[in-house]
Amino acid sequence: MPVLPGALGGFQAQLYLKIFSFSHVLKTGFLKWKPDYDSAASEYGKAAVAFKNAKQFEQAKDACLREAVAHENNRALFHAAKAYEQAGMMLKEMQKLPEAVQLIEKASMMYLENGTPDTAAMALERAGKLIENVDPEKAVQLYQQTANVFENEERLRQAVELLGKASRLLVRGRRFDEAALSIQKEKNIYKEIENYPTCYKKTIAQVLVHLHRNDYVAAERCVRESYSIPGFNGSEDCTALEQLLEGYDQQDQDQVAEVCNSPLFKYMDNDYAKLGLSLLVPGGGVKKKAAAPPQATPKGHAAPAAEDEEDEYAGGLC
Repeated sequence: MPVLPGALGGFQAQLYLKIFSFSHVLKTGFLKWKPDYDSAASEYGKAAVAFKNAKQFEQAKDACLREAVAHENNRALFHAAKAYEQAGMMLKEMQKLPEAVQLIEKASMMYLENGTPDTAAMALERAGKLIENVDPEKAVQLYQQTANVFENEERLRQAVELLGKASRLLVRGRRFDEAALSIQKEKNIYKEIENYPTCYKKTIAQVLVHLHRNDYVAAERCVRESYSIPGFNGSEDCTALEQLLEGYDQQDQDQVAEVCNSPLFKYMDNDYAKLGLSLLVPGGGVKKKAAAPPQATPKGHAAPAAEDEEDEYAGGLC
C-alpha cells in the first residue's frame, strides 16, 4: 500500500488509493470484452480535483494525464484535450512553465482535431500569457498561431488583437524586421474591417519601427501608401508623421523630439511610445541652440553696440 500524503485526508485519501486500483476497471474477461475507459476517466478526474484542492499538484497532474489517456482510448477527443490542458495548469502551479505550455499546445491540437477551433485558440492564448515573461519568442509564436486560428474562422477582431500582442513583444525584443511585417498585417486587417483611425496609429508604429531600422525609405513609403486610407490625409497623425520624417531627413533632432514628445506619440502603447522617445536622427543630430536673451541694462544707459558693428568713431575725433 502506498504511503498517503499527510495533506490528504478522508475523501482525498480514498481517491488516492483508487488511482492504484483501477486495474479492475480496465481489465477484460469472458463477460467483459471492452475496458471501461469511461468509468476510469471519471475516477481519474475526481482524483485530480481532490489532489488539486489539497495542493498536491504533482499527483493532480499525473491523475489528469491518466484521465486524458482514458478519454483518448474512448475516442473522446474534447475531454482528452481538457484533461491535458488541466495537466498543463498543474505544471503551471509547479512553476514548470515550458512543460505546461507543451501540454496546452497538445490540447489545442486535439481541440482543432475535434472541430472546436475557438477552444483551441483560447488555449493557445492562455499558453502565450503563461510563457510571455519567461520566453517571449515562444509567446510570439503562440499568439501568431492563435491569430491564424481566429483568422481562419473569420473572427478578424480577435485575430488582430493577438497580432497586436505579438507585434509589441517583437518591438520589445528589438526584432524590428519581424515587427514591421507583423504591424503591416495588423494594419491590413484593420483596413479590411474599416477601422481607419486604428490604421493611422499602426502607420505611426510602422514609421517608428522603420526609422529604428534606419530605413527612411520604408518609413516614407508607409506614409505615402497610407494616403489611400480614408481620412488619413489631413489628419493630425498624417501631419505629425510628415513633420517627423522632415526632421529626421534634415537631421533636426529638435523637430524629431518635439513630434515624439507630443501627446499623439506619448500616449500610444508603451512599447511604441518608448521607440519615439529614444529615436535619434542619423549621426546623432545636433540640437539647435536657443538664441541668447538680450541682456538687461541699467536704466538710462544705452545697450552696448554689437561687436560686429563698425564704430563710427574708431578713428578718433577729427
